[in-house]
Amino acid sequence: MRRLVDTRTPRHPAAAVLVLHGGASRDDRPDVSPAQLSVLRMVPVARRVARAGRGRLAVHRLLNSTRGWGTSTTPVDDVRWALGELQERYGDLPVGLVGHSLGGRAALLAGGEPAVRCVVALNPWVYPDDDADLTGRAVLVVHGTEDRVASIGRSRTVAARLGRRTDVELREVPGGTHAMLQRRGEFDGAAATFLAEHLLG
Repeated sequence: MRRLVDTRTPRHPAAAVLVLHGGASRDDRPDVSPAQLSVLRMVPVARRVARAGRGRLAVHRLLNSTRGWGTSTTPVDDVRWALGELQERYGDLPVGLVGHSLGGRAALLAGGEPAVRCVVALNPWVYPDDDADLTGRAVLVVHGTEDRVASIGRSRTVAARLGRRTDVELREVPGGTHAMLQRRGEFDGAAATFLAEHLLG
């Protein structure tokens, strides 16, 4: 069951951030566990974003309804649900999305939702023909050069396509792998700085 996990909930936030996990589908275990590595991987990202927000950003991690990318329900549906939850809690605040792997793909494809102002995709697992109208949004794609799970070439292709409609920055992390364990600070730091700058000015 999809749900939000609070990282930082200021009384009067200026903006909100949704943190999106990745994780491939598993037939033997379709449900998302809070203890799975793809979920835990985003905990430090959420904390870094909260610190960068200096008490002005509401930060929430989204646990998807199922693992992976299904044919009937996808993480994009989960993001849309979460955006509705944030609107109920906070009203019409601007929202930033940050996701890793399939969460990065979900962030990019859901980035055109009305509340979203900026998107960060970390080592996104994308298809070459992925596209979305992100006009008016600021977009950052961060990808490790040693990622052997998600293709950096596909990220370059998708970033170039999205860049026809809006400003997209592609930042490559030399030696960075898919799990973001090497040079983690560059991934987390880039996401936190970018979101704070574009949501808080």
